[in-house]
Amino acid sequence: MMERYLLRYFLAVVDQGSFSRAATHCNISQPSLSVGIAKLENILGAPLFFRSNQRMQLTRAGTRLLGHARRIEAEFNAAQRAIAEELDEKLLSCRLGVLHSVPGELIAAAIADLPPDERSGIEIIYGSERDLVGKLDRGRIDLALSLTDRGGDRFLEQPLVQEFYAIALSASHPLAGRAEISAEEIASETMIVRRHCEALADTSRHFIERGIRPPFALRSTNDERVLQMVAAGLGLTVMPASYAYPGVVRPRLAGFTVTRSLGFLFSRHGAHLSKDSVPLLTRLEALFIRGTSFGHPSQ
Repeated sequence: MMERYLLRYFLAVVDQGSFSRAATHCNISQPSLSVGIAKLENILGAPLFFRSNQRMQLTRAGTRLLGHARRIEAEFNAAQRAIAEELDEKLLSCRLGVLHSVPGELIAAAIADLPPDERSGIEIIYGSERDLVGKLDRGRIDLALSLTDRGGDRFLEQPLVQEFYAIALSASHPLAGRAEISAEEIASETMIVRRHCEALADTSRHFIERGIRPPFALRSTNDERVLQMVAAGLGLTVMPASYAYPGVVRPRLAGFTVTRSLGFLFSRHGAHLSKDSVPLLTRLEALFIRGTSFGHPSQ
């Protein structure tokens, strides 16, 4: 097999004019270079140089090999440059998975705050927790803004914030001015169900344990529609405290202590993003930790 290093030794002798200078150029000993040239000649079945005390001269076989060797080396170098450029592009790109129940306004605010040139290469993919885990596993996304501290160690995690849940009700509701409302106080209210909520089972249990089984006006996986209907007075719901919407207020639900940990999960090939300074991630971190009042930073 004609390996690349043998052709590099051959080209070095041609370009440097002697075995000794070629060995220095290749950062190897002269005997090692001589062994390599002899191996190449054995593979080709012909001598490549007329050896003398003067400058090395190519044989007819060496002359014919020279053009091929230069083209092969050029193709190797071109391939390496292409791969390096692709890797550089991947480092500059950011395929971010986002949990469906993370407010879109926060993601949009982070992107809007970036200079135009720093928005290039960003791809946002929304999904459920299960969807995002699958995409991380298969390398379809580089990282995800999702639930952390779920008991697994498949991905490198960077927790950002511990978030509580609060009631969402119309600003025109009689209880809208309260900082905290108990489940008993809204026992007769119509509810809206967020079917994708990770705390749905806990929320249902909280009301059932208090003997409350409210009627439902809407079941949806679209939080924007849910908030629109809440603002319109169709019903109320329980959702992460980070959600805000015109005409909707967010008092706490008394006695409901369930929280969720949000943060970044990095795929194997995207682990470098946890160390690199990626503007989008830096801005999201600032929004979740320094610019919010819906929880406290994860330790």
